[in-house]
Order: sequence, then structure tokens, then C-alpha cells
Amino acid sequence: MDQELGPGQELEQLVEENARLKADNRKAIKRYRREEQLKPFQAELLGVQQYLEEKRRRMIILFEGRDAAGKGGTIRRVTRYMNEKHYRVVALGKPTEEQKTQWYYQKYVSTFPRAGEIVLFDRSWYNRAMVERVFSYCNEKEYYDFMRGVVGFERDLVRQDTLLVKLYFSVTKEEQARRFDRRKTDPLRQWKLSEVDLQAQDRWDDFTNVKYEMLKRTHTIDAPWTVVRSNDKHQARLNAIKVILNAVPYKRLDDSLDFALDENIIVSGSRELEIMEVERVRSGKFTD
Repeated sequence: MDQELGPGQELEQLVEENARLKADNRKAIKRYRREEQLKPFQAELLGVQQYLEEKRRRMIILFEGRDAAGKGGTIRRVTRYMNEKHYRVVALGKPTEEQKTQWYYQKYVSTFPRAGEIVLFDRSWYNRAMVERVFSYCNEKEYYDFMRGVVGFERDLVRQDTLLVKLYFSVTKEEQARRFDRRKTDPLRQWKLSEVDLQAQDRWDDFTNVKYEMLKRTHTIDAPWTVVRSNDKHQARLNAIKVILNAVPYKRLDDSLDFALDENIIVSGSRELEIMEVERVRSGKFTD
């Protein structure tokens, strides 16, 4: 039998419930304002799609980075209002036995865009330079063959009139741990946790080392990397959309918008290499 609450306890419960509702309301308003801030730039993405259709051009956007760095959330914001007939999100799983016998790029090339289409890769061929390298899913020869060949592969893509945008989402170790903890306790996010995720914190330095090698070898004039600081999810999403918009010579729908990138959020691949090298000199190892 439930124990009846006294007047003082009832008042205390009401005060707590009121505070909780106010906090939830503030969070909801904050989320709403952030989503509204994205909308004018999401509308511009429709202009990008129209340009690609009219000019019969292709576009590929790579979303790379550590687990829980915010790639998926950004992809959802990029595509939220797009014409579904003219974009695809590609997130390939483990290679099949047949794919293992094929040219490494074959499974990716088979999903490439047609004229007038955008393909967004939620992880791409750079799996070989990151996850496969760290967890020894590929051998030494496969890794070095990839690193030697990918620059030419991307140069050919760009030469054949494909717009290629390479985004690397960079999150701190502390923020990644916080996001993993949330996934563990939130039943709506638990599906995001994988075996690789569970080892990500332990292999943090390994991922940092392969990130450095990847940027050093594959950041080129033809296909540069753009690093997105993603501890602040909203700013990462907003600025990533701006990077995409700035990569396409379409006619702006709203010239009053600010398309400038936040230098605290967006860093060029070459600048990221400089920062990492300075940290290695100072502390004896790379930091991320």
C-alpha cells in the first residue's frame, strides 16, 4: 500500500516536477532554434541539386571520422529536404566473400552517382586507411597499395567532372566517451554500438596515428580533406553544410546568408597536419 505524502512532500514533488518540465522546455526550444538555423542552408542544397541536374554533373561527399563523431546526424541534416530522386546515402557493410576477390574499389564504384545525382558515403573507401588498418582487417600490402593508389583514383574522378568533397569529423576523446555512455543507457541509441565502438577508446592513439598518415598521404590539391571539429554537433552540421555549398558553383538562392566558415570548426587538411605535428613535438605524440 502506497504511503500518503504530507503537504510538504507534495509541494517538494511539485517543485521538482516543475523544474524538470522547465528544463525540458528549454531544451526543446534550443533544439527547435538550432534546426531553424539550418533551414536556409538546407534550402540552398536544393539549389545545388538543381545545378547538378541542369549541368549533368555528379557529386560525391565522403563522411569519415571516428565512431560517434557525428557523421550520421550530419548526413540526416544534409539530406532532410533534398529531392529523394537525386541523392543516395551509401553505407556499405563488411565485404562479401565475392567482394574480397574483386578490385578493392569495385563495390564503391558500383554505387557511384549518375549525372545529376549526389551520393553521400557514410564511411567510404577510406575504411582501408582507418578501421581496417587499426584492426588488421587488411594486410600490409593491401594497406600500402591503397595508400599509393587512392590519390590517382580520386584525381581521375575529379578530372572526369565529379565534384568530390572529403569531410573528416574530429571529436575529442572525452566527448566520444560521453557519447558512448549515452548510447549504452539510451535504448533508442543502443543499436549504434558495435564491437569496434567498444574498442575505440582503447585504440584511440592507433586511430590518431592512422588519421595522420591518411591526411599526409591523401590530402591533395585535386581532392583535399576538410576537418570538421564536431564536439558541438550543431556547429559541425551547419559548417559541414556550408562546406558542401561552397564546393559547388551554383547560383545562390539567398545572397543575404553568411556562407563564411567558422575557423574554430572547419580546418583544412594541411592545417590539421601542422597542428598535429606541433603537438607531436611538444608532447612526444599526436593529439586529436
